[in-house]
Amino acid sequence: MRPLRYSINVTLDGCCHHEAGLPPDDESMSHWAAEMERADALVFGRVTYEMMQSVWRRPASGNWPDWMGQWQTPFAEAIDGARKHVISSTLTEVDWNAELLRGDLRKSIEELKQKPGAGLWVGGVTLPLALADLGLIDEYEFLVQPVLAGRGPTLLAGLRERVELELVDRHEFKSGVVALRFQPAPDHDRIQ
Repeated sequence: MRPLRYSINVTLDGCCHHEAGLPPDDESMSHWAAEMERADALVFGRVTYEMMQSVWRRPASGNWPDWMGQWQTPFAEAIDGARKHVISSTLTEVDWNAELLRGDLRKSIEELKQKPGAGLWVGGVTLPLALADLGLIDEYEFLVQPVLAGRGPTLLAGLRERVELELVDRHEFKSGVVALRFQPAPDHDRIQ
């Protein structure tokens, strides 16, 4: 069964707005490119899909925009080429190497997890909350930013039940960001 991995930047006070942390640098973009390449497919909700597509989809010209630094290109290429599954009840169609999934969330994700491969990756805020509530996330990675945001959406706000985690990996970046990777504790009762 393919694991479903969730990764997100989060400030010390729990804010997970995409602009709340430190600006990306070559080390963080290299990390995110590796995360994209470690997954067979990405799973997005509508908001994350539209946001990522607006920034990281290769233009029709085939050339990356002038604002993009060379250190961002590996991430852009990895996310642009990745297979994507979009969970949405409002979109009627998707492209960008994507498939629209509708209906029962648990069933859709369990079917994706049953397919052969190395893993699935989910990002964003709303969809991961629903997936955590269903006990479907197999690995959580938080890139803890040395920032106090003071406002904005907070990580997994509204989670119905506590999820006990065990630390499986830790990596410190030169910027002060600390990547913490967790898996649900083996004795944790998942919501079924």
